[in-house]
Order: sequence, then structure tokens, then C-alpha cells
Amino acid sequence: MSVNFQLLAAELLLVNAAAFAQEAVVAPPASLVIDGVPAVPASVVEAADRYSEYRGAQLLDWHPSARSILISTRFAETPQLHLVNMPAGDRRQLTFFKDAVRLGRFHPNAGDYIVYAKDTGGGEWFQLYRYDLTSGTSTLLTDGKSRNLLGPFSSGGNQLAYTSTRRTGKDTDLWVMNPAEPASDHLLAQLQGGGWAPLDWSPDDSKILLLEQLSINEGHLWLVDTRSGDKAALTPREEKKVAYRDGRFSRDGKGVYVTTDRDSEFLRLAYLALTGHEHRYLTTAIPWDVELIETSRDGAQLALVTNEGGGSALYLMPTNTNTPVRVHDIPEGVIDDIRWRSNGRELAFTLSNARSPGDVYSVDVADGKLARWTESESEVPTQDFKTAQLVSWRSFDGRTISGFLYRPPARFSGRRPVLIGIHGGPEGQARPDFLGRADYYVNELGIAILEPNVRGSTGYGKSFTLLDNGFLREGAYKDINALLDWIATQPDLDAGRVAVAGGSYGGHMTLAVSTFYSGRIRCSVDVVGPSNLVTFLEHTEAYRRDLRRVEYGDERDPRMREFLERIAPMNHVDQIRKPMLVVAGRNDPRVPVSESDQIVAALHRQGTPVWYIMAKDEGHGFQKKANQDYQFYATVEFLTQCLDLPRPGAAAAVAHEQ
Repeated sequence: MSVNFQLLAAELLLVNAAAFAQEAVVAPPASLVIDGVPAVPASVVEAADRYSEYRGAQLLDWHPSARSILISTRFAETPQLHLVNMPAGDRRQLTFFKDAVRLGRFHPNAGDYIVYAKDTGGGEWFQLYRYDLTSGTSTLLTDGKSRNLLGPFSSGGNQLAYTSTRRTGKDTDLWVMNPAEPASDHLLAQLQGGGWAPLDWSPDDSKILLLEQLSINEGHLWLVDTRSGDKAALTPREEKKVAYRDGRFSRDGKGVYVTTDRDSEFLRLAYLALTGHEHRYLTTAIPWDVELIETSRDGAQLALVTNEGGGSALYLMPTNTNTPVRVHDIPEGVIDDIRWRSNGRELAFTLSNARSPGDVYSVDVADGKLARWTESESEVPTQDFKTAQLVSWRSFDGRTISGFLYRPPARFSGRRPVLIGIHGGPEGQARPDFLGRADYYVNELGIAILEPNVRGSTGYGKSFTLLDNGFLREGAYKDINALLDWIATQPDLDAGRVAVAGGSYGGHMTLAVSTFYSGRIRCSVDVVGPSNLVTFLEHTEAYRRDLRRVEYGDERDPRMREFLERIAPMNHVDQIRKPMLVVAGRNDPRVPVSESDQIVAALHRQGTPVWYIMAKDEGHGFQKKANQDYQFYATVEFLTQCLDLPRPGAAAAVAHEQ
């Protein structure tokens, strides 16, 4: 039987709006501008609210002398700095701002202060501050206007390197200061472009190792003289692009440990001698990306984390042998934010997985003993949450594409609706991680979530990452079309009830699928997605524009501009025939709010149902809990209507409706 889903969706919105007129509804926060979103019934909150009550912990640093750890976690509206004084100890909150604080470092000599970064309203114009532990007061260290990114402390412990756009508004120059003496702040090296980052100081503090990132597939290393500011190239400009991603000095200062894809599909750990520039590869036997490295303060140990099919593996390497040894007996999951304790005996890290939103652990390198520092709370017990299943399918060109599938509990019988969640980036990767609020869709609404890693994703080699660049962009769209074919072959999935969602580049992919494959989906959720890559490139912040042109193509080139205009969802908006929920932040520096405004206005004009949520106090994705919660409730309501699901609260009683 043929069904006009566009007409049906419009009728559903009207019917449901009338039904809710007599029912208690959710009041959106005052910070949100709501357009076209019908009143969300209070029953949605009653059913789904406990899935919004969870928190994770993110490792930031060790105290230099006490066995204490600095973390970022949320107790109120946004993540803030907290101190944990023992494994499983209480978290003592240090900062109390409306905006999130996700990054901080102790003064490595005395631990008497913390340098942290914070923006305002999600605009990402980060300022650096010094938090004094004795007084509990914060002092602004930067100019209050430019974008400043925190770098490493010197080996001596009193100097801090960081980058700032202070000089031109777009170039990220290298600056140095003693945070205890803000007047010491000075420009060390003028740099051109927005992809610079200081990685490490030499043991004698005479040099800074500096990364110049031109794209995900090209990066170069420089040495900066800390007295003169002169810089010298450490890695050559090769005819074939090579990526250097991270680096740390060896303890004798005669070389650096780097991650690079030179002569390899994957990022390997290599030792690069400062004299002669010879590369000695140390992880060739590990056919995966080395994505994190960190040396102990005395340089005797190096820790590295590999991305092995989406999961993480941790290795420790004594630098007198340069032989990595894998650490076993740690939980499976995704590892981030590794940091050595100053004594070089303990390594701390953040770990998350499908059943944990992120907690901080440490491992003793002498005896292998694992300690858990935080046990993040969730109102919903997570021990029975579904872990991801790795699935794969053939795309239009015969290439194998893979993704992670979260199936609903067994009590949901019959073919289940599917939510395709597309990651951002594009240089990103869906990983078997914690779903957060989206666990409600799986566990309570019976929706299967499928997170694909389309061409252009990281983690599968540099050739795969390059497959969507420039004129190859449409190949990624076609990977989702092939996924829709695969869904139709699965006996437990309903190809007639598919929604697509994504944020940032995932939002652009969502818009593209909604445009070019509208007849194959029921609805879509676009979060801060570019609706036209030309207008996106013209209006994204200047400090990041050149980095994005390498990925998407240079819109100033007439041939490329014509191509980007041809594939822009905004220029084919008449093909978008299914309901759409659009979410944006007014202060977004990456994807300007105008990208969402223009697609919403066009959909309104042609009568396609569109719900729009815009936050006046957010940037690239919502950070404040009240805003996140309303977005969640509205999305539950949207998916319930579009996918023909039982009303929230009634789902459990009719789980066997088919």
C-alpha cells in the first residue's frame, strides 16, 4: 500500500497538537528560541527524564605532589573543575561557572594553582585563567577577546606555552608566560594560519616542539628557540603528504617521539633524531593508529593508546628499551586523556564504554594494579545496556563500510525502527561508546541505533580518510544509501521506519540524505549542520577556514564552487519531503547559525514540517543541561510521531505490539 508520508506527518503534527492542548506540557528554557515545535507533553519528561540524569568524569591532571587528581565533571548545569583526593573519593568542586570548564593543568612544581580555559556562551573564544587553590579566586591571564588554547608547561615548570589569535584574529601565534606573573606574557613566534599547537618543551627548555597541522592528512613539526623565537623545520615538506600528529621529547633531548603515518596507512610511533632526522618506527607490529602518547616527567616511560577497530588498547614503553608492552586487565572501552603522575609510577586515564559515560582510572606500572578514581552516577542502571555489534555492508563501488549497531532489548519483537546516527568531523569515527540520552531510544522506545563509519572516517587508514575529500564528497552520501539497502535485508530491522540524525558534519550528511534519499526515510534530526558547504566555508571563523578548505574543497575555485553548489542540500530543498528537526546555537563559530536559519526558512516556505530549536547561549552543540534536556524531550516527541511509536510511558506496556 502506498503511503504519502509527508501528508501523513503533517496530519500527525496537527492531531497531536490538538490532543496535547488539554495536557500539561514542557516549558522550554528562556535561552531557547522555538519555531514550529509543538508543545511537548509532560508525559515525555516523566518517561524519559531519568535518562538525562547521568554524569561522566574526564581526567585533566595529577597534583604534582599529593596523590590527587583534577577532573572535569558536572553536578549542576555544566561540567566544572573538581578535585578527587583518593580512588573512589568525593569530588570537591572548584569552579562554579555558567559555561563549561573542560580543560585545566596544575602548576607542576608546587600545585598551588591551576591554569584552565573557559569560553562564554559556547563561542570558543577561550580565555586562560589562573585558579589559586588557597584563595579559590580566578585571575584572567589573557586579553579577554582573542581565542587562546592551552599548551604545555615547561620542563622547569614555571613557563606555559599557548597559542593565541590576539595579533590578527585568525593566525594562532605562539605565546609564553609565567602564570604566576601575568606581566611576563609575551609573543614568542608569529605564525601564519590556524593549525598551530605547542606539543612539548625540551628537557633544558631551550626549544619548543611545535605542530603545524594543515589537514587531517598533513602535518609538520618545527623546533622553536625559546630565546629568539626562531623556528626551524624538523620534518620535510614531502611530495606525498605526510601527517605528524603528536610528539614528545626524549629525556636526553636528542630526539622526539612522534606519531606519524609516514610510509604507512596508519599512525605509528616513531623516534625521530634531531640530528639527521632519521625515523625509527616502534609500533609497526600494531596495524592500527597510535592516537595518544605521553611521556613521564623524567622521560623514563612512554604511554601510548591505539585505536583498534574503534576500541582502545593501552601500552607502556620503557624508553631505555623502546619496546611497547600492552596493559591487560583493564575494562574494554575508549581511552582518552592519559596523564602520568609526577613520580612516573602511575598513569591515569579516562575510559568510557556502552555502560559507562566515562570514569577516571589509574594503573601502577610496577605491579599492574588498577585503581578506579570515579564511579559516575546514572539514575538508570547501566549494567544491562546493550553493547554495540560491529556490522558491515557493501557500498556502491564494492567497498566495505562498517558501523556499530545497538539493538533493542529482546522484549521488543518484530521489525524495529532504525535511527542512523552519523558522526561529525568528517575526520571522526563512531566508536562503541556510551550513548547517553540516546539509550532511551534503544531501551524504552525499541529503536535500533546504527552508527556508520562512512568513507572519510578516521581509524581505517589514511587512504580511507581521503575518500570523501573535495570532488569525492558524494561517495559518503552513497554509503548511507547502501546502508539503507542493507537495513532492508535484516529480518529484525524495519526499512520502512528509518530516521537519520547527526551533528556538525553529521548534520550535513543528515541534510544530504534527507535531500537525495528522501523517499527512503521517515524523518531527520539535523544538529548544527552545514546546509551549503559554500556558504559554510565563507562564514566559518577565519582561524579555521583554510583547514576546512582542505577537506571540503576551496570555494574560491570556480570549478569547485560549482560542484559544491550542485550538491548543496540548500539548493535542492524542494526534494526534502519528510519532517525535520533542526538544532543550532547562535554563538557557533564553526557552523554559523545562518546555515540552520536558511534551511529552516526554506522548509517553512514550501510547507515541509520543520521543528527548530535555537539556543541564544550556546555554540557548536548544547553544553548546558537545561538546553540539552529540552532538545532531548523534543527529539523523543519528534521520533515518536515520525516512527509511529507508542506514546512515551506506554511503550513498556505495548512492547510486543507487533
